[in-house]
Amino acid sequence: MEKLINEFSIGLFFWQLVLFVGLVLLLRKFAWKPILEAVEKREEGIKDALDSAEKAKLDMENLQADNEKLLKEARMEREAMLKEARDVKAKMIEDAKEEAQEQANKMIQQAQAAIEGEKKSAMAELKNHVAGLSIEIAEKVIREELSNKGKQVDLVESMLAETTLN
Repeated sequence: MEKLINEFSIGLFFWQLVLFVGLVLLLRKFAWKPILEAVEKREEGIKDALDSAEKAKLDMENLQADNEKLLKEARMEREAMLKEARDVKAKMIEDAKEEAQEQANKMIQQAQAAIEGEKKSAMAELKNHVAGLSIEIAEKVIREELSNKGKQVDLVESMLAETTLN
């Protein structure tokens, strides 16, 4: 019985080995290639997905860098516009001050000219008035002097003497 069990075990082992080798050959021919192809496809799909994710990450970084660059340019442009606006404002204020100063100077010059004109007019009027008064006084003095005949003769003689000396 032991011999039978031994023979049975060896025979069973042999048939199990034959069946296993046959199964491996069948699996290799019909199942191993499709399984390996599926694994390779899966591996390629994962690799492609990782590459796509890396590419998307790089694209996002580039977009972010571009956005930062655009923001920086926009800030610089805004600062330039604000500076230009401040400069224009300062220039407008300065121009307005200069124009106001020029207007004030013109008004002062016009006022001084008007004052000078009025002064000359007043001086001319005063001279005319003084001349008129002088003539009136001279007339009164001459009438007084010439009312007396002796004084007239003395006056004529003194005038003649002055003209002969000159």
